[in-house]
Amino acid sequence: MSLIVPTFDSTVIVREAEAEVVGRAPTTVRLLADSSATGGALSTQRVTLTSGADGAHPHWHAKSAEMFFVLDGRAELLSGEEVVTAERGDLVVVPPGVPHAFAAAPGADADLLVVITPGVERFEYFRHLRRVALGEAAAESLLDVQELYDNHFLHSRAWDGRR
Repeated sequence: MSLIVPTFDSTVIVREAEAEVVGRAPTTVRLLADSSATGGALSTQRVTLTSGADGAHPHWHAKSAEMFFVLDGRAELLSGEEVVTAERGDLVVVPPGVPHAFAAAPGADADLLVVITPGVERFEYFRHLRRVALGEAAAESLLDVQELYDNHFLHSRAWDGRR
């Protein structure tokens, strides 16, 4: 077992009004703290999904675990080959190397706090996703940055069967 001992100079405080917002309904991401702000301890964002919207397609991380805390609503989460429904107050933690995805449950909204630990610089990844959504970058360009952001895409029959 390894222990991450983060080193950063001061307490990290991010006010809601000051958080960078990427995207808009049905998928809105608020960038809260990147790895560089937390000494590598974690990266975190708040993802708000409306009306059954997708959050992230199936993928896995080689070096980080990902935590999902449902602030409000209902979300579906893929973990390995299992799709679980999580509701307000529920916590799901996916270990490194395990395929996962998330979305608002059909007919529902979901508001999630997402934390990756140890942290990876990911804010630019979300900006890249925005460029893809706006047609400013090709979807295939995400394949070129999988190693950089430790975000490796895959196909999941379990997820496709639910979504």
